[in-house]
Amino acid sequence: MSPTDTLEIDVEGFAAAVAGGAFVLDCREPGEYVAGHVPGAVLIPLGSLGARVAELPPDGTVYVVCASGNRSLRAAQALVGAGYDAVSVAGGTSGWVASGRPVATGERSA
Repeated sequence: MSPTDTLEIDVEGFAAAVAGGAFVLDCREPGEYVAGHVPGAVLIPLGSLGARVAELPPDGTVYVVCASGNRSLRAAQALVGAGYDAVSVAGGTSGWVASGRPVATGERSA
């Protein structure tokens, strides 16, 4: 098992967490988010995460998503290092879309 195995969740597991009301952090850039995101995801770009970490819930798992899973893995690693329970969504928003799940557009997270 590699160190990243415990920091990643597949799209199926992520979908179950979302259905249960999980907190979803989208760490992409605003233009990517507006074009399409997981419904309910909160946008905090990776470059702003350190300055905005107080906006995250102190309890529960933070599910971090990006386009493909690379940025979200870096964000999840940083959050775990800061004491958060965080996991990266393997496959990211691209995997979510490819699985046929709903996508929201626009600037609002809901």
